Amino acid sequence: MTTSSSSSETGPVVLAGATGDLGFRIAQALLRRGGAVRALVRPGNLKPEATVLRDLGAEVLEVDFGSVTALTTACAGAACVVSALSGLREVIVDGQKRLLDAAVAAGVPRFIPSDFCIDYTKLPEGSNRNLDLRREFNQRLDQAPIQATSVLNGMFTDLLTGQAPVVLFGLGRVLYYGDADQPLDFTTIDNTAEYTAAAALDPSTPRYLRVAGEVASARGLQRAATEATGRPFKLLRAGGLWVLGALIKVTRTLAPAPQEVFPAWQGMQYLHNMFSGHPKFAHLDNARYPDIHWTSVREVLAARQA
Repeated sequence: MTTSSSSSETGPVVLAGATGDLGFRIAQALLRRGGAVRALVRPGNLKPEATVLRDLGAEVLEVDFGSVTALTTACAGAACVVSALSGLREVIVDGQKRLLDAAVAAGVPRFIPSDFCIDYTKLPEGSNRNLDLRREFNQRLDQAPIQATSVLNGMFTDLLTGQAPVVLFGLGRVLYYGDADQPLDFTTIDNTAEYTAAAALDPSTPRYLRVAGEVASARGLQRAATEATGRPFKLLRAGGLWVLGALIKVTRTLAPAPQEVFPAWQGMQYLHNMFSGHPKFAHLDNARYPDIHWTSVREVLAARQA
């Protein structure tokens, strides 16, 4: 069992994507743990999150993400580089490659890529566009002379309150495909941020860390929704996985939206992956940082009702 230590002895944590939802939470979690944060933002970034981070004591540094030279200067003296960037190929592969090259050139010992997802290492290529990009970048990362750690957290539990069409509050149903007893991994954005911050301050992390705030099947989601809302939820089986696969093909054909990071069919791919059972974590590393309180599905659904 490992606990994180402050990075102040070895340098700050450089954080890319610090004004995004997850990145902002990682930055705050790092600061709460006593870490020094150097948040990289694009020139002219006027997001209020940048001001908040400055007020909290983080160094907010404007940098040209298209320049390896500029990024190398920004990474100088860092103990770890954490990427919380979000996007498609130009960000996840090309942008992170520049950040990686900069970290190596600056002599940074550790790199945490923007994975934060189900276990793409166990998925067939072509089954999820966004995760294919992460796999491609991590193949490059594995060849770089730097210690790498990916944090895998399943699905963000927060998505169950609306964005992921699984818990249908208006209908009192939990929608699923395939097997109602297939275990699924869920972790809140806050818990993912807390864990990533702890990992960034921990010099001994392995290549992969797998966590889940709760492991729940569709039947477990049904129970959680019933307990959280005080009204009975029922299961709604939409069909086998082949039905969802067909819906993905139709949706991608009719509404391809190739430049969107999360078009409808992309979310459907994610659900198909999860219901297939292929990316289910074989073991969990939750206990590595015992101070983290893991938020349950029921707590997330109950907060939506409040």
